[in-house]
Amino acid sequence: MTSSTTRPTLSGQTHTPVDTATRRRVATASFIGNFVEWFDYAMYGYLAVTITAVFFPDSDPATGLMLTFSLFAVSFLVRPLGGFFWGHIGDRFGRRVALSWSILLMSLATFLIALIPGYVTIGIWAPLLLLLLRLIQGFSASGEYAGASAFLVEYAPPGKRGVYAAVVPASTATGLLLGSLIATILTATLDSQQMTDWGWRLPFLLAAPMGLIGRYIRSKLEDTPAFREMAVKDEAVKAPVSSLFRDHWTSLVQAAGAVLLNAVGFYVILSYMPTYLSEELGLDQTSSYFATTVALMTYIGFIFVTGSLSDRFGRKRVLMSASVAFLLFTIPAFHLLDTDSFLVVLLVQILLGGMLTLNDGTLPSFLAEMFPTKVRYSGFAVSFNLSNALFGGTAPLVATWLIATSGSTIAPGWYLMAAAAVSLIAVALAKETSRQPLNMD
Repeated sequence: MTSSTTRPTLSGQTHTPVDTATRRRVATASFIGNFVEWFDYAMYGYLAVTITAVFFPDSDPATGLMLTFSLFAVSFLVRPLGGFFWGHIGDRFGRRVALSWSILLMSLATFLIALIPGYVTIGIWAPLLLLLLRLIQGFSASGEYAGASAFLVEYAPPGKRGVYAAVVPASTATGLLLGSLIATILTATLDSQQMTDWGWRLPFLLAAPMGLIGRYIRSKLEDTPAFREMAVKDEAVKAPVSSLFRDHWTSLVQAAGAVLLNAVGFYVILSYMPTYLSEELGLDQTSSYFATTVALMTYIGFIFVTGSLSDRFGRKRVLMSASVAFLLFTIPAFHLLDTDSFLVVLLVQILLGGMLTLNDGTLPSFLAEMFPTKVRYSGFAVSFNLSNALFGGTAPLVATWLIATSGSTIAPGWYLMAAAAVSLIAVALAKETSRQPLNMD
């Protein structure tokens, strides 16, 4: 229960105190909801090779894989549109409203993917239906990461916004982890024909019950103290996105640039990597999935460490360290991946994941703190989804294309380095926010 008394913050605002039990429920609900959404979203990437065989059976393997990743990329094109929509809902009507509906939409679209007949049954309608449902997934996902981050930052106690917001990337990685575990089990126990016929559909069918559970848990929470205070004062803006572009465009540009390393790194290292290892470097599928699974487990542990480090040393210092690490070590790491030693491949993936956590564990609090309460959801959602639409969703496609055109298997590493350089500049130009109270105006 929250207390009925209020106390002033450093900025002179008053917030209703929140007890530890409430914060624990908020963190749990945010974790579970985000976990469900990103498990749903990740399965497409992990099962890309099998999906290619189901929906593009007449294409050669390389072309079919590029077509599959093209659908992966196209679904990201609606994410800026979703960012505008969910940002408006979240800033105008509440964070909880947006989060509750986004998880239902994602789970429904994912469940329906499992029911689409393959190309041999309905022809061109199969990939077209897949495209439609991927677009719905992208639209839904655009509200999740931003909303959950804003929710946690606005509930967090002073001095711990970084570690609280780290729940979001940790839950995202846990969704990926479960997806990787399921993909590992399926490829280890089913032959290729069984996977193509029905095995790939099983994880997608889990979306419906998991989504309903996540929706139920979220519906039991109150909205954040910061949003409730704004609503009581009737200070919510009617057009938060317009206000964002009019009054906070500098922060928006800086935030979009800061997201670039996360956008490219997340989808190259944690989503595309099993396909890269098996299709480009010749590692068997089960070993590829297993290596990614172990890397994800260590990533989840590192995330909370980096979130805590950002509370102690500041967001900018940790984010800039991540960019510098990728500039120095990415190419050597990709050279080491092309080896006959599975242990080396595993250690390199753990290293890359650890480097990525320096960015991912800090970014949610950094982005949420850049914008005032009135446009926080919109600012986060638009900047995050714009960079992910242009560079994150296209990362597997670009990586596959770079390898095909250059003939070099380390080409994705250069792409990662370019993203790190842009993020480094954007973060260097931004203000340090970790020790400042949340801005209401």
